[in-house]
Amino acid sequence: MSLSTNSLRVLVVGCGNMGSSHAIAYKTLDGFDICGIVSTGNSKVVLNERLGGGYPLFDDYTTALAETQPDAVCISTYPDTHEAFAIQAFEKGCHVFIEKPVADTVEGAKRVIAAAEKAGKKLVVGYILRHHPSWEKFVEVAREMGKPLVMRMNLNQQSHGTMWTVHRNLMKSLSPIVDCGVHYIDVMCQMTRSKPVQVNAIGARLTNDIPADNYNYGQLQIRFEDGSVGWYEAGWGPMMSETAFFVKDVIGPNGCVSIVAKNAGSAGKSDNVDSHTKTESLRVHRAALNASDQFVEEDTWIDMQDEPDHQELCNREQRYFLKAIQENIDLTDHMQDAVNSLQIAFACDESVRTGQPVLL
Repeated sequence: MSLSTNSLRVLVVGCGNMGSSHAIAYKTLDGFDICGIVSTGNSKVVLNERLGGGYPLFDDYTTALAETQPDAVCISTYPDTHEAFAIQAFEKGCHVFIEKPVADTVEGAKRVIAAAEKAGKKLVVGYILRHHPSWEKFVEVAREMGKPLVMRMNLNQQSHGTMWTVHRNLMKSLSPIVDCGVHYIDVMCQMTRSKPVQVNAIGARLTNDIPADNYNYGQLQIRFEDGSVGWYEAGWGPMMSETAFFVKDVIGPNGCVSIVAKNAGSAGKSDNVDSHTKTESLRVHRAALNASDQFVEEDTWIDMQDEPDHQELCNREQRYFLKAIQENIDLTDHMQDAVNSLQIAFACDESVRTGQPVLL
């Protein structure tokens, strides 16, 4: 496979759903060349064929780094490898795109960021919703609703087959409310622009298919300094209900805004990755009443049918990665936000395990 001299040479590590999507982005976007693909199993062979073949394949990450000498590494492996893989890449002078979470501990995430800063290289974390125009609009309209805000969100997944295998593997190192929750905690922090002060969470282990100390259903609650509150719920597994698996609702003194995903929220879609980013439409309700206590305004709908699919969102993430490198964008806030949301998520994990609220 010939490589362009002026393109960023990227080593793709991890070939599951996200790794494959990022690899497709590298294949199709100008400015990137894939110099190698790494996975422990057969997924790299499948991805290589999907990309048209001809890419060097590796079972071992350290060997791949040494032999390909990439400019950048894309890490989409399971979270328990993130810290070690990222630090190794920075020590080799590479930029890093890493799927969330940055690491499987807060201390590990801080070590990754320190390694990026020491190497003078870019670290971009895969917060996919930050690149979604509909979610950006959702955050924008939520801020119009006054303070305090009440933020209600969930993403339950009735997973089976391949997705249940993925979820079981994830739960070897993380709970659902940590793995998925970091996205929605990040959104809540953007909406309130206020400091989280306390979390409380509950969880339940509904299957023997996961480690004895983990749980596959969790719900977290966050209190913010400005009086705002938010909750997030996540459950994975074949026993999960598909009723109200997709709640995205923000309420304030001035009214509320809700994501209404009629199609993505229909039966049998809860473990479909494409449906997780679909918004379709925002319903905006204004609370103002007239002298007769009747609503002054009808609810309005912001149609979001023309929106990026999962692959296009991955493309946008990688365009941002390239831009950050080429234009030397300061990613200090980006990295700190990733640590903050992880810190909150792990505090929720602690609350589940201890049965006590955690002060932040």
